[in-house]
Amino acid sequence: MIQLIDTHSHLYDEAFDNDRNDAVERALQAGVGLMLLPAIDPDSYQQQHELAESNPSCFREMMGLHPTSIKEDYQQLLAITKQLLFDHRERYVAVGEIGLDYYWDRTFEQQQQEVLITQMGWAQELDLPVTLHVRNAYNELFELLRSLNRSRFKGVMHCFGGTVEQALEAIEMGLHIGIGGVVTFKKSLMADVVKAIPLTSIVLETDAPYLAPVPHRGHRNESAFVLHVAEKVAQLKELPLETVAEITTANARKLFKL
Repeated sequence: MIQLIDTHSHLYDEAFDNDRNDAVERALQAGVGLMLLPAIDPDSYQQQHELAESNPSCFREMMGLHPTSIKEDYQQLLAITKQLLFDHRERYVAVGEIGLDYYWDRTFEQQQQEVLITQMGWAQELDLPVTLHVRNAYNELFELLRSLNRSRFKGVMHCFGGTVEQALEAIEMGLHIGIGGVVTFKKSLMADVVKAIPLTSIVLETDAPYLAPVPHRGHRNESAFVLHVAEKVAQLKELPLETVAEITTANARKLFKL
């Protein structure tokens, strides 16, 4: 059986409250033996950790403050996040998900940038990769990363939605490209991205419960469906599914030290 890793799954979300164990079992049956749980904010940190503790062989945790959670009380939330990350360093495989999101609201644009820079510093201090959430802010993100004056970064552009040129720029900076269900959509530009970038720079993800791939588009996503993403990448790359599974799984294991 092929072995896959879902590098980004919110299986602790309330969308799975009625069948979480079944969803985990379906993932295992699909060959998804490991699921990485990105953090959002203190409202869900406990649920995330309880899920990870319930099945340590299946889950690994990240810790970070999501950009859309940054409001007036962001300094308090950031302090909680930092304490968990530094007090329990052994729990976490990455700082994430962190980043910039200007899609809904740019009120806290400067604060988002401040918090991202802070968390990038934590990742460097703890020698952890980052999982970057970017929406309507690719140019701003690249400008911010360049301002940090580092030759290379370690992490993944989660749920990548940029151009081929932006993907290549991220790879040049040392980052991996997270490919999820959007690549299966009929008019998705991600097909061009996948064709243009090396397989060694790709990790697979679902972002469950969001962005379910075809043939489940419009329904709740779950980690088992990363298999559909792998199949689409194999089709676009004109490679056997087994090759895509082997290389993307190896990429994830190396990046997150799994």
